[in-house]
Amino acid sequence: MSSGIPPWRASASATATTAVYPSHAPPAYIPVQARRSLTTSAPISTTPAPQPKTTTADAGNRKRVEWPEPVRMYVQRCFAPENQISGVSRQEMEAKLRSVITEAAQSDALDKINWEAQPLPQVMVQNDKLRILANPEASTWGTPFAAQSPKRTASDDASRKRKSAEYQTESNACPPWRQTNKSNVFEDRVTYSPTDKRQRIESKNSNSKSKANLEMRKKRFENPRGGYGSSPSSRGTSPTPAPTGPVVGRCQDLEKRYFRLTSAPNPDTVRPLPVLMKTLDLLKKKWKKDNNYTYICDQFKSLRQDLTVQHIRNEFTVSVYEIHARIALEKGDLGEYNQCQTQLRALYAQQLGGHPTEFKAYRILYFIHTRNWTAMNDALADLTPADKRSAAVKHALDVRSALALGNYHRFFQLYLDTPNMGAYLMDMFVDRERLSALSAICKAYKPDVKIRFITEELGFESDEQSARFILDHSSEDMLLEKDGSVRLLTGGKAAQLFEAAKADAHRVIDIKGQI
Repeated sequence: MSSGIPPWRASASATATTAVYPSHAPPAYIPVQARRSLTTSAPISTTPAPQPKTTTADAGNRKRVEWPEPVRMYVQRCFAPENQISGVSRQEMEAKLRSVITEAAQSDALDKINWEAQPLPQVMVQNDKLRILANPEASTWGTPFAAQSPKRTASDDASRKRKSAEYQTESNACPPWRQTNKSNVFEDRVTYSPTDKRQRIESKNSNSKSKANLEMRKKRFENPRGGYGSSPSSRGTSPTPAPTGPVVGRCQDLEKRYFRLTSAPNPDTVRPLPVLMKTLDLLKKKWKKDNNYTYICDQFKSLRQDLTVQHIRNEFTVSVYEIHARIALEKGDLGEYNQCQTQLRALYAQQLGGHPTEFKAYRILYFIHTRNWTAMNDALADLTPADKRSAAVKHALDVRSALALGNYHRFFQLYLDTPNMGAYLMDMFVDRERLSALSAICKAYKPDVKIRFITEELGFESDEQSARFILDHSSEDMLLEKDGSVRLLTGGKAAQLFEAAKADAHRVIDIKGQI
């Protein structure tokens, strides 16, 4: 039925390959020995292998290969235009087709394989590429039809060598689309002498980096949510169900210690909203009675945690955070205050009530303390005209303006008349501003100035307090009793001392939990 031409050389439109030559008529050509191999190199192997069926022509008694009709139809389907796949070249498809038919012939399976259901070679090549993308180490790139026959012959090795030269390097079995162009990497352009230690260090670092990248890639594809990784359902296990809603507490204890959650909360240890309201009343009474901040802070954190896990965000939530923030301010715990202030900002945005203008003023004073001018600009941008008319916010803005102008007289007047609990925040940076004011006084008043004047100007409660502050940042010879009053000598030495103390006090402040 054939002229000895392998089936993959046949075109879908060719009809000459299917011509049958009768045995009684001599052929109109000079017969030649048909190739027994599907490659252009040496024979397939040195040992006899099962061959496809052959017929004997009368003229010359030469054998011709007779390929089964299903194989021929399979080859025609491979070359049909409608079966071509973009991204798979004709050379790749022919190489795969040659490999499939060769191994089927060697294993005497040409008549056993269901060629109508056999995947086309271009589909196999595409699947190999997708498998490489999903798992590089499990790649079968360049391994022809290994699942059906583990045998490998000399012609296979030659074919693999050609593929290796065309698609891959000797040290890397990855196809070309997985190779990275490193021609522009700066490190590759740096050359060292053979005896230079840096060359060995670079080589060692590159090996360690490549191993680390490989491990990271393995973990990424092992992730059940990865695009190509196997999912839990494909391995026979069901994924852990995600929580569908907030926890509804059942605990009735008014007092409960705070523990950081390391797993899903247990409803039996979470207090519902009515119990939390009773807890808040109890904590306010205990704070007024015992003033034990360690206990109160722990109880408030536990109360806030129960509100969070139950997704309770209402006016009561705002009240809890405001009270805890005020208590933290009173005790100078800026870390806990910042946590409350951050949550309050989100709660105020939801219009849940509370005292937003009071805490906006605290926010401005806090940024003055930390000298975080970028955050200060954001806070000022959030203010509405109504906010600026409120007493607390107007006071905080005046404090900022006085410091920006260097008007220490106005600043200490505002310090002595601070609304709400803003004085606790101003206490944190008032000494820093006192040093700035003393530095300016030493430059403006010569040769001395009364302590009483300093007490009144810098907001001290008594002359003793102002004298003690001066001695803490200078020497005893700076104070002199003269004309029945104690005076501060404002000479060159005093100015240098207070200038150095001022510079030390104006260092950048970085506080845990800064908002």
